[in-house]
Amino acid sequence: MIHTNPKGRTTLTGVQQNFVRAQLILIVSLALFLGVAGTLINIHFETEKRDQNLQNVAEAIAHSPILAEKDADGEDADVVLSEYLDSLVATLDDIDVISVMGSDSIRLYHSNHELIGTLYDGTLPQFELNAKEYYATNDIGPSGTQRRAYAAIYDEDGAYIGFVMAIMLMENINSETLQTLFIYALITTAAILMELLISAELWGKIKDSLLGYEPDVFSAMYQIRDNILESLDEGILAVDADGRVQFANHAAVEMLRGDEKGIGESIVGQSLENICGDALLAHTLKSGEKEFNIQEQALGSADILIDRIPIKEEETVIGAVGILHNRAEYTKLMEDLTGTRYLVDSMRANNHDFTNKLHVILGLIQMEMYDEAISYIENITIVQRAAISKIMHAVNEPAVAALLIGKTARASELNVKFVLREGCFYSNKDMPLPSEALVTIIGNLIDNAFDAMNESGNDYGAQKELLFGIYSRPGAVLITADDTGKGIPEGDLERIFENGYSTKGTGRGTGLYQVKTLVEGLGGKITVESQVGVGTSFAISFTQNV
Repeated sequence: MIHTNPKGRTTLTGVQQNFVRAQLILIVSLALFLGVAGTLINIHFETEKRDQNLQNVAEAIAHSPILAEKDADGEDADVVLSEYLDSLVATLDDIDVISVMGSDSIRLYHSNHELIGTLYDGTLPQFELNAKEYYATNDIGPSGTQRRAYAAIYDEDGAYIGFVMAIMLMENINSETLQTLFIYALITTAAILMELLISAELWGKIKDSLLGYEPDVFSAMYQIRDNILESLDEGILAVDADGRVQFANHAAVEMLRGDEKGIGESIVGQSLENICGDALLAHTLKSGEKEFNIQEQALGSADILIDRIPIKEEETVIGAVGILHNRAEYTKLMEDLTGTRYLVDSMRANNHDFTNKLHVILGLIQMEMYDEAISYIENITIVQRAAISKIMHAVNEPAVAALLIGKTARASELNVKFVLREGCFYSNKDMPLPSEALVTIIGNLIDNAFDAMNESGNDYGAQKELLFGIYSRPGAVLITADDTGKGIPEGDLERIFENGYSTKGTGRGTGLYQVKTLVEGLGGKITVESQVGVGTSFAISFTQNV
């Protein structure tokens, strides 16, 4: 479960608890196992080492020549033996008691001198049951429970004359064992603490890598993201810093590989250079700059645009995302919006025209000229319907048709007779031209003609007429616009297409420049003829190279 603290930061409960619980069980179990195993092994080896040490001491004393000299020298030998063994006991920290008995069980030496010469009434060694002349065993003596080693003493003739005992008290042995257990307990505790610190650090890194989310929530978000990205019409392509594809939805694969379907997973992990050329996102990975609506030549298609967005981590580019757009869809949407806009303009212009006509009708009714009003209504209805019908039948491009209808209404407002030439017909199937470009070209030509016929100084009594024509046949398009304006002086004809040149004042002179730029950009040609006092004719032609 995910909780949010008052500061808005996401904290974890479920995963963290499970992770810590598993770590604790693993760490404590492992530490206890190693601690107990190490302790048992250490105690086992210490016991063997202790027994070996006891046996070595007992055997060394049993073979000491001092014991043989004692039998020969009497009391002086007792003193020498006692001093020798006292010094030996003093140097052996892990030996608590040394005792030497004769064959008659009389103590010839004991670490406690008060027991020297007394009868030993403890357990007698049974060397005949052991393969060696020495062995170690547990027993109880005057000093309490003890671990003792026996070693047989023989004279020069090999006759048994007694035995030696080297003893460690169990009290001291248990103390050493407890000390060993304490050390191992400290080591085990330190190991558990270190493991907990390491697991806390590991958990912190896992938490950061999951961005504070539970794994199940994170996986659900991942699935939702995939479903959303796969449902988009735009292609989504993500690469790492080395240009290897990390994600590509089906739309992106189809755009990159043409008609191939259902292979979205096949390009993940591949180098983008091997798929469509390194230039697709290489510039973004290098510069870290965002770019939008770029026509990328590496895709080999003029109908695909790409948005390139870098992925950064602390100002370091670690990858890039490419969003691929189908330009045909954008163009269709743009054409629909453009057509709608010009239809609105047409309705706005017609609204003014109809208002004027309504005023005429109102005046005729107020003058009780009812027959004239009816006739006027019928005439304007027929004229309007005929004009719109003619345009709609002649032009099958919605945006261009809407523009011409709007310009017809505008011409009526300006007292200009707008005439669509006979025989006009345009179909974008004959030669596909961008509708937005056609709208700009035609709109500027007509507006330029309106301006020419309404400039100050014109003879307002003269007929203002604009003849417009648009024709198409397979592989060719012709657009004409003839006005009855005042005309253009011959010296200005060469300059009318210059950017900023105008005889109408500052801030003008961009319309014809834009027209010429668009026409030439589409491979077309524009010509102009003009006669002062008569009017001006523009002709634009497009021819498709076969």
